[in-house]
Amino acid sequence: MDVVINIFVALHIIGIASLLGGFLTQMKAMSAGTARFVPAMLHGALTMLVTGIVLVGLNQAQGHPVNNIKIGIKLAVLVVILALVYVKRDEETVDKPLFGAVGGLTVANIFIAVLWT
Repeated sequence: MDVVINIFVALHIIGIASLLGGFLTQMKAMSAGTARFVPAMLHGALTMLVTGIVLVGLNQAQGHPVNNIKIGIKLAVLVVILALVYVKRDEETVDKPLFGAVGGLTVANIFIAVLWT
C-alpha cells in the first residue's frame, strides 16, 4: 500500500508542478498585461484535487494520522484556485491582480503543505 501512496504523492507533485509551471511561464505576459490561464494550470489543479482526495483516503485507510484542519485549508485554497482558473480559462487575457492571486495562492498552498507539521 505504501507504493500506491507514493505513486499518488508523485502524481500530486506533478499536478502542482503543472499549475505552478503554467503560472511561471506566463509571468512575462503578466507584466505586459496579456497573461492568460493555460490549460496546464487547470489540469494541474484538477490533478491536485483528485490525487489529494485519494491520498487522504489511502492514509486514513492505512491508519496514518491525517491533519484534517490542514487538509481542509489546503482544499479551500485549491477550490478557490480551481474556481478562478475554470471561470477565466477561455478569456484571452486575465487581469494582473487575478492572475497574481492564483500564483500567490498556489505558492501559499505549497508552503502550507511543506511547513505545517
